[in-house]
Amino acid sequence: MKYKVIAIDMDGTLLNSQNKVSDINRQVLFKALDKGISIILSTGRILRSALYYSKSIGLNSPVITCNGALISSGDGKDIIYENPMKIESIKKLVKLAEENNIYYHFYDADTFFTKKTNDGIFKYYESYENSLKKQQINLQLIQNPMELLSQQKPIIYKFIIIEDDIDKLLGFEEKLRDIKGINISSSWHNNIEVMNEGVSKGVGLEYLMETLNINKSEVVAIGDNENDIPMFKKAGLAIGMENGAQEIKKHVHVITDTNDEDGVAKAIEKYVLGN
Repeated sequence: MKYKVIAIDMDGTLLNSQNKVSDINRQVLFKALDKGISIILSTGRILRSALYYSKSIGLNSPVITCNGALISSGDGKDIIYENPMKIESIKKLVKLAEENNIYYHFYDADTFFTKKTNDGIFKYYESYENSLKKQQINLQLIQNPMELLSQQKPIIYKFIIIEDDIDKLLGFEEKLRDIKGINISSSWHNNIEVMNEGVSKGVGLEYLMETLNINKSEVVAIGDNENDIPMFKKAGLAIGMENGAQEIKKHVHVITDTNDEDGVAKAIEKYVLGN
């Protein structure tokens, strides 16, 4: 079978525990590119972060970001597809999070909006050489989120809740289900990711498949967490990471090694390139 597209999640999948693309993963991605296969990063991350990694690898394909709420050209100059959140939905989320004393932040294409910073929360963006500045990500501290939302009406693609008390997090997730017009997902054990209704990596991938005139049998999807499940359902070959959440393993065709063992490279070599 000849695959034409490989959609790859970033955190916990293509990136190792140091938030880097290993040399082995990079080399195999280039082998796939040489075969005419498009490599599409599909991530929950903010657009600027996805573009930073895409360019550093040497890719020029579109990037699916914010769990499918925003798709950009590889150079970041053109928005191919977008489905932002409604301001009223964000206001309800802010109110609920503050009533329950739960950390949250939200973002547009290049700016984090938050009332407070937390080193742990921003570790993916600030650690090692991958600083917010280097990735061209702005951090805007806000005292009054409701005022910002009412007056500036920013185009927000994703709202993130983070809580280490899992029982509290699960209880909060139940409360979220009373808010209409949103879609709820997760990319890590201690977070909830909220987008506009109808948004998912699967919808984003399907949009690109239609644009590129590619059918399901020609698509490979690789990921590690709940927000990758919609993407798995659109792929002819769904590959889960060994380090991935248990929930994903019933939605994939095969499991590859962990993100620290170059699982992406091994999967592409074995199932796509046939080596």
